[in-house]
Amino acid sequence: MKALSDVYIIGAGETKFGELWERSLRELAVEAGLKAIENAGIFSRDIQVLYGSNSLAGIINGQENIGALISDFSGIAENHIPAIRVEASTASGGAAVRQASLAIKSGEYDVVMVGGVEKMTDVYGSEIIDLTSSVLDREWEAFFGATPASLAAITARKYMADFGVDKEALAMMSVNDHLNASKNPDAQFKNKISVEQAMGATPVAEPLNLMDCSPVSDGAAAIILASEKYVKKNKIDGIRIAGSADAQDYLAVHSRKSLYALDSARIAGKAALEKAHVKLEDISFAELHDSYSIYGLIELEELGFAERGHAKDLVFDDIKLGGRIPINPSGGLKAKGNPFGATGVGQFVEAYRQLKGKCGERQVKGPKYALLHSMAGTGSMSVVHIVGGE
Repeated sequence: MKALSDVYIIGAGETKFGELWERSLRELAVEAGLKAIENAGIFSRDIQVLYGSNSLAGIINGQENIGALISDFSGIAENHIPAIRVEASTASGGAAVRQASLAIKSGEYDVVMVGGVEKMTDVYGSEIIDLTSSVLDREWEAFFGATPASLAAITARKYMADFGVDKEALAMMSVNDHLNASKNPDAQFKNKISVEQAMGATPVAEPLNLMDCSPVSDGAAAIILASEKYVKKNKIDGIRIAGSADAQDYLAVHSRKSLYALDSARIAGKAALEKAHVKLEDISFAELHDSYSIYGLIELEELGFAERGHAKDLVFDDIKLGGRIPINPSGGLKAKGNPFGATGVGQFVEAYRQLKGKCGERQVKGPKYALLHSMAGTGSMSVVHIVGGE
C-alpha cells in the first residue's frame, strides 16, 4: 500500500479581526487569500482546489455559494479549479483544513488553499443573538429561548458548583487572552484587563459577564497547504500537519452525559495526538476554542492538560506565554476575535507564525508542536490538529 503524503503549511495570511464595517465579505476574503499566496511564494495558478470556510453568510449577508465567491474575487476563477464551501458551525475553519489535508493525502492534489471568512457586524442590535443561536438545536434549545451564552452559563453554574471553582478562575482565562492579544496587531481587542475588571464587567448570563464572552467579529484568514512531494521539489521549509482528527457529539446539550462534558474535544484530541505520534508533554502551546471562558477551562481538562475540576490550578501561571503550557498566544477567541468561519483558520495562521518564530513580543520560546482545537456550538463537534515537528 502506497504511503499517504505528509501535508505542510507553506503560507498564511489574515486580515485584522474586529468591527470592520467599511469592508465587505469579499474584500476580507481576498485580502487574506492574497496575503497567504504572497507569503507562500507561489502564484494563484499553482492552487489546484480551494476550500472556503464559512458559517453564517447565508443568513447574515444573504450570500451563499461562498466557494465560488472566494474563487472569483481572489482572481482564480479563470483557472476553473474546484471551490468548495465547508460549513460546520463555529468549527468550520478546523473542518475545512482537515478536508483540505485529506484531499492532499489522497494524492489528488499537491497545492490547496483554505480560506475562512465571516462578516457578522452587518446586522442591527440583538438580531445577531438569534442568528448565532442557529448553531444550537433550533427546535429544542433556541425555540425555548436558549442562546449560546445562556447554555454556556448553565454549564458554568453546574461545573463551578460541582468542583468548587470560583469566578476568578474563569476571569483569568480572559485576562490571559487580553494580555496576549495586546501583542497581536491583528487582534480585535488590544487592551489589557485586570482580574478585577474581568470579574466586575456587565452581566450577560449569570455567572458569565461581558469579559467571559467572545465578541461579534468580522475577519478572514487563509493558509496554503502542500504535499510532501511539492515541498521537496520546490525546497520549501513548510510546517507539517502532524495529526488531525474530528469527533461528533449530540447537538443539544440536554442529550449529553453531563452539562460540562465536551466528549467531542476529548475524543478528537486523543485521536489527533495518536495520529501525530506525539505525547501531550511534547505540545509547546495550544490555541483553544474559548468562545466562552468556561469552555476554555473545560477544554484544558478534556484535552488532557488537567484532571477534571483542576484546570483552575493552571490559569494563574501555567497558561501564560512563559508558562508550562501557553494557551492562546494569539489572544484567543475572547480578545483576538471570533469571526466564525475565519476563527479556526486563524488558529493555523498563528501556529504557522509561532513555529516559524515570527510572532515578536508574543513568541512562545522554542516551540516544537502546537495543538489547535476548533469546536462547533456548545461542543457538538470538535476538530483537533497537531502541527509541527520534523
